[in-house]
Amino acid sequence: MTLLSAPPQTSGTTDTGPAPLAPAARLLPALAAVYRAQLARAKVARIPLLFVATFQSLGILVMMRGVVDPGETAAARSVVAGSSVLVVAFVALNLLAQYFGRLRATGGLDHYATLPVPAASVVLGAAAAYASFTLPGAVVTAAAGAVMFGLPLGQLWVLLAVVPLAGAALSGLGAACGLLAPRQEIATMLGQLGMSAALLLGVLPVDHLPQPVLWLRDLLPSTYGVEAFARTFAADPDWAQVAGNLAVCAGVGVVSLAVATWAYRRATTR
Repeated sequence: MTLLSAPPQTSGTTDTGPAPLAPAARLLPALAAVYRAQLARAKVARIPLLFVATFQSLGILVMMRGVVDPGETAAARSVVAGSSVLVVAFVALNLLAQYFGRLRATGGLDHYATLPVPAASVVLGAAAAYASFTLPGAVVTAAAGAVMFGLPLGQLWVLLAVVPLAGAALSGLGAACGLLAPRQEIATMLGQLGMSAALLLGVLPVDHLPQPVLWLRDLLPSTYGVEAFARTFAADPDWAQVAGNLAVCAGVGVVSLAVATWAYRRATTR
């Protein structure tokens, strides 16, 4: 006689596996949340940050005033425009490289990796928060430089376009340096080297630079912001060239922020 086993008794509940995770936040709301959080955290250091970045650029203006004669010359325009954009480079490139390098070294990226937010929102939010502090310092530096070198003050409004676009390009570069550097010290060194390059290649008059240095200058995204702002000091600005330089800044900004986003994903998945 064949024994047939009874079918197992089933309870009223069925095992459906682990509960699904909540859907990830959309890019723009997540970006706004990260930006507000980073901005609130950076408020503590806002005044020292603005003071150091602006004081450094004003000191360079005073030093270059002893070398470059005032007047509406190409050299004077380059010095004032380069010093103004240097405020952006100090924060967006130097400090952001140090910030992401420190996050990676101390395990701070693990916190962001657990949040249901897109990687791009973390990079863009941090970059935007740091770049937000640069506009007042850039305006003060440009106004002081224009008075010091006898340049017109009527086109300072162009900084409203120069600072965000140059800041985006430099922020992406700084974030990528901090995220890709194997050690925090190397991230700090890369940020310092980038800011030094922005100083030497952006502030020094173009007519005094040798051709190999000019080729390096073309590779630095902040110099296109410098060129765009410098051209507005002319008596009759060529707005087509100004727009062209700003377009290059925008394009480089998209690419550099995309690279920084890839570097963030790489750092959080290793």
